[in-house]
Amino acid sequence: MNPASNLILIGPMGAGKTCIGRRLAERFGLRLVDADREIEQRAGASVATLFELEGEAGFRARESAVLADLLQHDGLLLATGGGAVLAEANRRLLRERGFVVQLLVTVEQQLERLAQDRSRPLLARGDREQVLRELAQRRAPLYAEIADLRYDTGSLGSAEATAGLVLALSRHWQRPTGAPSASPHSGADA
Repeated sequence: MNPASNLILIGPMGAGKTCIGRRLAERFGLRLVDADREIEQRAGASVATLFELEGEAGFRARESAVLADLLQHDGLLLATGGGAVLAEANRRLLRERGFVVQLLVTVEQQLERLAQDRSRPLLARGDREQVLRELAQRRAPLYAEIADLRYDTGSLGSAEATAGLVLALSRHWQRPTGAPSASPHSGADA
């Protein structure tokens, strides 16, 4: 068990990090922060625009800075972007500052879930299936390296996935004494 006051969701795009994260934040009384939305808010531009203007390297630098800033705080449910694990410093920070849950989904399930999504810059560059397979090959070992818990969301709806994950977390996640408990007004988007 990794005792931590923050709960961090990692995994590929389409795994349900934000959707499930919203439900988990409410259940556990955590403040939900979607890292990509936080980057957009601070930059005043979309992820796609940042990729276009600064390239992936520029976006990743912004991502690292936002993660470092956010994880100075406790009581967060952090839904990371799929590539947040690429930088070793990010992986170390995520591992040190939270209980890390890797959400699992197959490439076929991602293709189905992301079929109408045109906002993701990495999927705008060719054959979506091939891109997702390449991303999975590169990132899956990095997700596994820092995950305290792995949870398959692929065949589940968000409510069902959340319910199962709450049970798994009750067995594996140790929250520090005095951590906030769920309240009806907690878990609002940051």
